[in-house]
Amino acid sequence: RMVDSDSPASAAANWIAEFCDRPGNEFFCKVDEDYIRDRFNLTGLGTAVPNYHRAMKLLLDGPEQLDLASDDPQLETLQRSAELLYGLIHVRFIMSVQGMPQMVAKWMLGHFGVCRRVFCEKQRVLPVGLSDIPGEATVKVYCPRCMEVYVPNSSRHLHVDGAYFGTGFPHLLFLSHPECRPKPPANQFAPSLYGFKIHPLAYQLQQAAAAGAQRQHRDSGIGTSGNPGSTAVTAGAAAAAACPAFKP
Repeated sequence: RMVDSDSPASAAANWIAEFCDRPGNEFFCKVDEDYIRDRFNLTGLGTAVPNYHRAMKLLLDGPEQLDLASDDPQLETLQRSAELLYGLIHVRFIMSVQGMPQMVAKWMLGHFGVCRRVFCEKQRVLPVGLSDIPGEATVKVYCPRCMEVYVPNSSRHLHVDGAYFGTGFPHLLFLSHPECRPKPPANQFAPSLYGFKIHPLAYQLQQAAAAGAQRQHRDSGIGTSGNPGSTAVTAGAAAAAACPAFKP
């Protein structure tokens, strides 16, 4: 059932605009007020948000309707609850037919940044959460080209909760819009030394040599920092053995 849409619409629009325009909140889109006022979309949130009813009133009607002074400590507590409520509504909205187009538009404009991987050639990334439970993990970015997850490029996004974007958003986007998925990268980094590719066996021998050196240090009671050169020499010998073309 729809809540009466004749209540102060401008207050909700102002709160949402102010929240989304804050530095660090650029990943958020502006949830349609009609979506928030539809109680069906809020199912289950009443028990997930402290002071749910007052937080909803703050979000939709503004602080003036709460009879609280601007310096009242309760206002700050309610503001945090309203932000949590908006985040939990936001993750549902961006997975809906109303919200998905907004996020696609932000993605196409590069609002979420680009992949740091060289061979992805500045592929635009999407926000993703590593957990759907608020407070467990901050937001990350997903590259649809290499299909890896990275820390956001800007430090101002390091404190945004990943649950407000969900673990499945990028995948639903490409299921809904398969034409948007980019092709896999054409190139892949190949380690080399003096012009020769390093054989994968070299890394296995290096790891085995390092593990053996650590055991030797433990048995002799010397820390791994006691003679760092010996580990490097052993690892170098292992690399040479694994790659016959390498001449030390």
